[in-house]
Amino acid sequence: MNSRMKQSDTILKDSALSITSSRRKILDIFLSSESALAHQDIETKCSDQYDRVTIYRTLQTFLEKGIIHNIPTTDNSIKYALCSDSCITTGHHHDNHVHFRCDACEKTLCLDDVSIPSVKLPSGYSINEINMVVTGVCKSCRK
Repeated sequence: MNSRMKQSDTILKDSALSITSSRRKILDIFLSSESALAHQDIETKCSDQYDRVTIYRTLQTFLEKGIIHNIPTTDNSIKYALCSDSCITTGHHHDNHVHFRCDACEKTLCLDDVSIPSVKLPSGYSINEINMVVTGVCKSCRK
């Protein structure tokens, strides 16, 4: 078993999830990815082993457990990214970082070191969630 597989097993155990081949495979895809993934990206990488429903259910379980978080896109689809240790607190995702979508390569990245600015709402309003997606050109494409 390689270190990536051991890391996926640890994440699953820490999240109180049983280790199944589909969970391990999909988590391994996230661990090896540098950017956020769409459902279709994951399906392409493992459709020969798992059907669309299994992939969907696994993603939903990972979201519920705070293993991954979703990122809205401009075309109203959703991308998913692996949560870092700093954005997980007792199984709940606290997404206070900026997401960046590169106009050149179309990758969506989590900028964990860039915090979303605080938002002061008028009296009587309450915030459930804030998502911030910044678009531009990433450092790899700028070269």
